[in-house]
Amino acid sequence: MVARHDTAHDTVAETVRVEGARILATLIRAVGDVQLAEDAVQEATLAALDAWPVTGVPPQPRAWLALTARRKAIDILRRERARPGKERDGLRVIELASYELPPDDVVDDDVLRLIFTCCHPALSPATRVALALRTLCGLSPAQIAGVLLTTEAATTRRLTRARQKIAAAHIPYRVPAEAELAARLPAVCGVIHSLYTAGHAPVDGRAAYDVDACAEALRLAELLHDLLPEQSMPVAVLALLLLTQARSPARLDTAGDVVTLDQQDRGRWDAVAIARGIELLNDSLRRSHGQADAYQLQAAIAAEHARAASYDGTDWAEILRLYDLLLSIAPSHTAGLARVVAASEAADPATGLAMLAELPPSPVGTRFALNCSPAKGRTQRQPENSPNPSTGRRRSRSDSTGSDVERYSSGWPCRRRRRSGGPEVPGDVPSTGRTS
Repeated sequence: MVARHDTAHDTVAETVRVEGARILATLIRAVGDVQLAEDAVQEATLAALDAWPVTGVPPQPRAWLALTARRKAIDILRRERARPGKERDGLRVIELASYELPPDDVVDDDVLRLIFTCCHPALSPATRVALALRTLCGLSPAQIAGVLLTTEAATTRRLTRARQKIAAAHIPYRVPAEAELAARLPAVCGVIHSLYTAGHAPVDGRAAYDVDACAEALRLAELLHDLLPEQSMPVAVLALLLLTQARSPARLDTAGDVVTLDQQDRGRWDAVAIARGIELLNDSLRRSHGQADAYQLQAAIAAEHARAASYDGTDWAEILRLYDLLLSIAPSHTAGLARVVAASEAADPATGLAMLAELPPSPVGTRFALNCSPAKGRTQRQPENSPNPSTGRRRSRSDSTGSDVERYSSGWPCRRRRRSGGPEVPGDVPSTGRTS
């Protein structure tokens, strides 16, 4: 009985992780209210936790949760219908009564509608990311606060204001018309990238690699690329995610601890994903007519790492130049730190140390300690709870800092070790930075 109980609860958790965003997106389309839909999905989840251990896991868990959430939404609307100004909710009850679970392609459209709603220009950039992390990834306010380097209370207030603004301003739940798409794309691409980044950020005790969050971000990037195949930015975002994801098989050791780039087994990298990422990067550059954006530059950096057969064979001079270009159009603290590592590898530790001294203060919530290895002459600035420079093992699974640096540059290497046998990648990466 205990085993059945545990299995049922595990299935509920897995279904919500994998299908929660799709269930929520479809229900928002039906009820037209983000908060109502979230409440209904939460009540449906609680109902599943009560019912499935007793009745058994249903043959179609997603359908069970979706239809139960619909019934919970009807119950909520009926309870609120007696309140002043709720007449329109009565009409929604009638509409919901004939609701059926839509096919997968319609659900994907619903998810796109949801992400464009989260990225409406009426919302601030930080609010867009927070709302997307909540609705699309199901992160708690505490987890979102860890990703955004803010407090849980501030995140909760931000989410509440966002839902209220969407309702009060009647922000439409739709993919924008073609004339609006160009203006909305940077926000949407930024949120998708943030979703993927969140999958690599160990927050609130979560593992350093969240398969579901990364898979969802990749799926959204594919959907956006399919929707707008002629736009260079979605192509670049997809290329960046693929080139980053290609390293995932080697990013964690058997204990689940982070392995820095210099210690990774490149033979485990996904050569197919690398090849497709490079192809998409080239396509994106052609479409942008030589004007590289931040995603193209980050993808080019990831591609330089991917095409190197070993850590010592990496073209650090090119990576340093790409970081210089990236910082000129999209300055960030993590890119600045990664540039320090690239400069130390391309030139010498003294150059990196000089750059390190010029960096502005780190963001709120991160503290850095200066570490130097006299024996190796390596100098790097390292988050206190980041991977240990000599072992590659993360000291604490609760800190989210350092993931971007490991992903886009070299992690925090203290010793360079030769490792051959990187995957063969067809084609070459163009000189991206020289085009901007």
